[in-house]
Amino acid sequence: MVRDAQEFGVYARTGGWAFALKVARSVRPGGQPAEGVAARKVSARAFAALAGCSAERVMRYYKAWDMAADDGLVPQFEVLEPGADIDLPDADVWLSYYTSRNSASSVRGQAISAAAEAEGIRPTKALEVAENPTALRAAILADPGTAEAARGALLDRMKDDPALQTELARAIARTDDLKKAVASEAKVADRIGYVRQIVENGQIRTPAGQTVEAPAEVRAEAERHLSLIDELDDTEEAGEWAGEAYESVKGLVAKAVEEDPALRVQERRTRFYSSLQKATKVFEELTLDEVMEEEIYEEDMLQRLEALQEAIGSCIAALRKAAPPAS
Repeated sequence: MVRDAQEFGVYARTGGWAFALKVARSVRPGGQPAEGVAARKVSARAFAALAGCSAERVMRYYKAWDMAADDGLVPQFEVLEPGADIDLPDADVWLSYYTSRNSASSVRGQAISAAAEAEGIRPTKALEVAENPTALRAAILADPGTAEAARGALLDRMKDDPALQTELARAIARTDDLKKAVASEAKVADRIGYVRQIVENGQIRTPAGQTVEAPAEVRAEAERHLSLIDELDDTEEAGEWAGEAYESVKGLVAKAVEEDPALRVQERRTRFYSSLQKATKVFEELTLDEVMEEEIYEEDMLQRLEALQEAIGSCIAALRKAAPPAS
């Protein structure tokens, strides 16, 4: 009992260093000459056979000690004799040198370890998660906190991973509920962007597409709504706030256009030109050659064109009537 308690105390203080010392003072990897102190040591395979474990596991402890020795934290192998005891580092330092997973030595494992260190966590934790994706999936499905962490990680990774961007975009496009959610959030973002650009640029975009300086009343209202939206925390939905801000500011923009005679005339002129350009483009795209080459004629087509011709004639007459007299 006393021996068990003492050995437990050693492990509680030193963690894996206690076992690494047993390897470091007793193992001589293959290829090293059996000279001096090393002559009393055995190979990793022989040590593993005596311990009832794999040689790979023994060598992981050996490599951890080797790295710590390079850092000056523990003595080099050459000065350690079988059975010798030394003061060992604290247990917390052990995991900085030891990994229990073979994947740590692979390119993938090294990348995971580097990312874990950048995040301030132990590489062994990240490697364990990476080797058990089913457990990760279960945690994401069951725990909102884990799901949120996974979401943030995916968004960060997508910045430098075009393939992941494409894959997630494809998955969203194929899922009706997600597609609707994206469309809804895009609408919210557009409305907030409409209000934000008025505050930041001091300009408004009229319904007809003109860009003009924002009246003081419009800009003040946009700033008020934007400050309320920016104060929302991550748990609050911005949709209702964005809708209210957009409708309020849009109404003031329309009012400003109607109250400015010059702007009102230019707005209507711009709208008329836009409609005229659209109608012209549609008519130019009619493939009249096909009418002659194939039997696609129907009486309704001719009637619609004749009605259109009459409407165009009326429009031309109205414009000529409104034209200023020639000087």
